[in-house]
Amino acid sequence: MRSDQKNINLIYTATSKHNIWENYPHQSEKNSLKYINYRSYSSALKSSNTGSDITSLNQQNNQENTQAIALTSAQPDLIVQNAVAPASITAGSTINLNYQIKNQGVENAFSSYTLFYLSHDQTVSDDDVYLGSDYVDSIAAGAYSSESVALKIENNIAAGSHYLLYQANGNGDALESNLNNNTFAQAINVTQTKTDLIVQNAVAPSSISVGESFKVSYRVKNQGIGKAFPSSTTFYLSRNKTVSDDDLYLGSDEIASLAAGAYSSRTLTFSIEKNVAPGSYYLLYKADGNNNVIETNESNNIVAKAIALKNTFSSTNGYGLINAAAAVAQALAQTTFADVPDLGGRNWGADLIKASEVWAKGYTGAGITVAVVDSGVDRNHRDLSSNIWKNTKEIAGNGKDDDGNGYIDDVYGWNFVSNNNNTLDKNGHGTHVAGTIAGVNNSFGVTGIAYNAKIMPVKVLNENGSGSDSAIANGIRYAVNNGANVINISIGKDQPNTDIQLAVQYASSKGAIVVMAAGNASGSTPYYPANYAQDWGLAVGAVDQSGNMANFSNLAGSELISYVTAPGVGVYSTLPGNKYASWNGTSMATPHVAGVVALMLSANKNLTDAQVRKIITATASNSLTA
Repeated sequence: MRSDQKNINLIYTATSKHNIWENYPHQSEKNSLKYINYRSYSSALKSSNTGSDITSLNQQNNQENTQAIALTSAQPDLIVQNAVAPASITAGSTINLNYQIKNQGVENAFSSYTLFYLSHDQTVSDDDVYLGSDYVDSIAAGAYSSESVALKIENNIAAGSHYLLYQANGNGDALESNLNNNTFAQAINVTQTKTDLIVQNAVAPSSISVGESFKVSYRVKNQGIGKAFPSSTTFYLSRNKTVSDDDLYLGSDEIASLAAGAYSSRTLTFSIEKNVAPGSYYLLYKADGNNNVIETNESNNIVAKAIALKNTFSSTNGYGLINAAAAVAQALAQTTFADVPDLGGRNWGADLIKASEVWAKGYTGAGITVAVVDSGVDRNHRDLSSNIWKNTKEIAGNGKDDDGNGYIDDVYGWNFVSNNNNTLDKNGHGTHVAGTIAGVNNSFGVTGIAYNAKIMPVKVLNENGSGSDSAIANGIRYAVNNGANVINISIGKDQPNTDIQLAVQYASSKGAIVVMAAGNASGSTPYYPANYAQDWGLAVGAVDQSGNMANFSNLAGSELISYVTAPGVGVYSTLPGNKYASWNGTSMATPHVAGVVALMLSANKNLTDAQVRKIITATASNSLTA
């Protein structure tokens, strides 16, 4: 029995034996009553007062005592009756109770609380498990209030016989004439589920790169004989096979209730942060990781999978030099293609990125359209003319928008600088880019990386090589909406632009792969839009014929970004008027990567932006040598 109840009961008994009592005024002491034995008090008075004083005091005390008796005779008296609860309940579930609070006293009872406990006996004590409370409104003398409440029986309650205790006026809010009848006890049996959760069929990659997302699959089985309530599987990266505070927490997976013998198959994705040191680890799967379920065996919850963590990303060259042979092979779920003899001469760029190995397997970019969002393209160049995209839904020169795409007579793309259909190049930049992507494989000039792909001219830069943000953003959207599979953007500046960002995001969402130049400012991070390759598309830095970073190239930076390198120094390609020249720049490196993406899509056209990004970075030189 609780100490505050004992105090109240003593006071009530003492009052019947002519004691003086009063309530402490403080809330924290509202159930503690101060009392003084009347006879002792009278004796003390006799020893220090005259007879008249004692007589006066006795009369006064008799009056006070009479007042106290009068107060107790008009108090409420709350009891619990008609309680209904199940005879048995499983730990971890919710119990629904119905009961009545009756005021069998002669005075109204003001609002109070009924408290509930799970106990091994029929009295409330400190050893009991508190389950909750239920607010009870004011009840007139002789009246009752029907109540209902739902209470959770926690998982950690031991199985066995218990008493469910209902304690009327549990907080002592109402002063009652009888506090000995507040508690109602009801026998109840608590059962345990006897579950046993384990992890089975765990699958994870044996090796991943820092910052790389990866998938895991597994299943949780309940091999116990009782139902398992909802729980969470937790995941850690650990140096050993046990969970400790030193482990890296990766996340959790919510598991619904499992019947005895049932299992749940799961798949989810995690990412390892870049600040984790490379090395050998274990990926830990821990069933019931938050200990929500009481199990018959808590020692069999963990499964450990060995996993090697590689740091393949560099702040200088990102994931390193692109490898066409490995990328296209992986797009086909194959190992890298065998080496073939180098072409040599002006084709050193194709040799450096292993494009010839892909051509030898028959993949040349056929069926793929690459949009060159740039200064236009000389579609009449003898090394390009047969590979220029044509809008076959449009009738040339009739002054109508035959295909309903919003652009009149856009047979060879659109000019967003002058808002017309003249996409010829007066600057040379776009034509040089186009030759690296899809220069025709013939006996002269240059052979493009994807020499059977089609080039879609989208003019967004004027003859001086400058253009507006809106023109670039609109050019990207035009390319996507008119069927481009790859979009080459050898354009950049140091400030972001929301319209261009949204256009890149739109392209990626529609399955077009955007390849963007990192910029030529010798900076520590890529220019925009290449910086958006943190989320979409690819950023490209420039290397020379030996694979060394070009001194002008903007670097990858410290943030993880899909950044690779490609030939960008002394790149020989087409210029307007059937001319050729060797140029430098990340603008020249970018079409090498766009050409490789075209080769990948010609081998597997179902690849998404995310898949292309993952394959390109996973097969670049840093990853292959890590």
